[in-house]
Amino acid sequence: MKNKALFFLVLTFSLIWSCKEEPPKQEVKEIAYKDLVEIEDGNYKEWYPGKKQLKYQGELNKKGERENKWSFYGEGGNLLSYTFYSEGKKNGFTLVKYPNGKVHYYGQYEDDLPVGQWVTYDLKGQKTVQDYDTNKNE
Repeated sequence: MKNKALFFLVLTFSLIWSCKEEPPKQEVKEIAYKDLVEIEDGNYKEWYPGKKQLKYQGELNKKGERENKWSFYGEGGNLLSYTFYSEGKKNGFTLVKYPNGKVHYYGQYEDDLPVGQWVTYDLKGQKTVQDYDTNKNE
């Protein structure tokens, strides 16, 4: 008798649960990448969806390659990193921050390769230094 009561209870619960109406699905408007990018007089700007917050900002040369300083911003507007470019390649200083604003790492690039001394901090603030050989031919 207990088995029949349990079976009836489970069956009733499943019927009630399966008859529940699902909420209407919201339409998701697809945002095209081109709608989030502005290029004017060699200045590149890319926005987060909603176009209220800048994501990337930098300059392009006549070939359309990255040039000079490029910045990356978090969704809250805080600067998370910047890197210097020359003819589309990383050349010069770069700095990357954690979302909390503390420095994650920094160093120099030469033709897209890390060179010299790079400094990294973990989330607890512990510092690590790594030296990169500037002699690329070895």
